Amino acid sequence: MRLRCAVLDDFQGVATRFADWSVIEDEVEVVALREHLADEDALAAALAGFDIVVTLRERVPFPASLLARLPRLRLLIASGRRNSVVDYAAAEAHGVTVCGTASSSTPPVELTWALLLGLARCIVEESNALRSGGPWQSTVGADLHGRRLGLLGLGKIGSRVAQVGLAFGMHVSAWSQNLTKERADEVGVDLAPSKEALLESSDFVSVHLALGDRTRGLLGPAELALMKPTAYLVNTSRAAIVDQDALLSALHEGRIAGAAVDVFDTEPLPAGHPLRTAPRLLATPHLGYVSRANYTTYYGQAVENIRAYLSGCPVRRLP
Repeated sequence: MRLRCAVLDDFQGVATRFADWSVIEDEVEVVALREHLADEDALAAALAGFDIVVTLRERVPFPASLLARLPRLRLLIASGRRNSVVDYAAAEAHGVTVCGTASSSTPPVELTWALLLGLARCIVEESNALRSGGPWQSTVGADLHGRRLGLLGLGKIGSRVAQVGLAFGMHVSAWSQNLTKERADEVGVDLAPSKEALLESSDFVSVHLALGDRTRGLLGPAELALMKPTAYLVNTSRAAIVDQDALLSALHEGRIAGAAVDVFDTEPLPAGHPLRTAPRLLATPHLGYVSRANYTTYYGQAVENIRAYLSGCPVRRLP
């Protein structure tokens, strides 16, 4: 009897097209689930009959309580090499092997700039007006050249965002709790003396930090109040780094010029969520990692992981 594999959150219906799953079809039946399963009861019911689960990034938590309800599960594959929502100790206790895949930092870098440019030049507003017979030119775009880009985080993604900013002729500064002048000099950017100084001086602020105890709520009401009324905020990292209520207040009250976000506390974003209708906000449905190259890697290596597991030699094990 073939094992059964569930592929979660295949929203676009493309998971089986980005890899050659036929190499395991004799041993594994693959079922792609296009609808998001929002709670543990729904997940436990839907996944009860599966031996293998493939999940994207950190969208679906696998705590001990859920793993205990999936006695048939033997292999969990999560895209990427880091996942904070899997209880690894519980997985081991229940005999579940957890594996990851490679993940490119290029797509989130590119999306960051798509959002920043979209904000600066009012692309969505002007495009909608043109298509609907609205006014011909109703906005005046913000310049990038000569303006300051402030980066919260200068890691793999932040440093590449910095390079693009420099290519645009921007002044780039960065800050994080552990950032050193040596690292800033290596990338060719200024080290901001403090988080507050970065927020006060920047025309564009972009978030590129990992979510943890020190970064959760890093930008709250006091921090957003430091930003210029002409400044823009971009977050393609994790929603919880920015206080969502504080961001909504700043947007509604016009205390910043605008914001762009690709990440949310609850995903998919509920239909009636206030971020769906907030003014001065450009929002995308967590597209940072969604690209053809990344999907080819995710699903191609998921198939490789399954084949390796079936052969008795699992690869890319997490954590």
